Amino acid sequence: MSTESAKTEDDLREEVTNFLRRNFPQIQMHGGSAAITNLDVESGSVSLQLGGACSGCGISPMTIQAIKTRMTKEIPEITEVHADTGMGGGGGMGGTSPSFPGESRGGGLDSDDDEGPQAPF
Repeated sequence: MSTESAKTEDDLREEVTNFLRRNFPQIQMHGGSAAITNLDVESGSVSLQLGGACSGCGISPMTIQAIKTRMTKEIPEITEVHADTGMGGGGGMGGTSPSFPGESRGGGLDSDDDEGPQAPF
């Protein structure tokens, strides 16, 4: 991470959320969602969970690759992006898994441990 103007975790979380809204409105338009599941300011790593219609979508791997490529270019503090759509334990090849309506990473919209689920996409 750059030391010239270190951002707080909240600043960086907001920047990632705004990046997703600005660059990937199709996630929301197609009934999908995106949540920040982990953000490590020290290492510059962010983990995202794409859900809703993204789970099981045939183009999710391409969306994930585009997010990874563009986010590290547009947000200098982010050096590594992990993204998954899977329902079955993550870590797969791009995370394509079947869709299960109503299922999420646990807390859903009422979870207060992560700002990601409140995002409108």
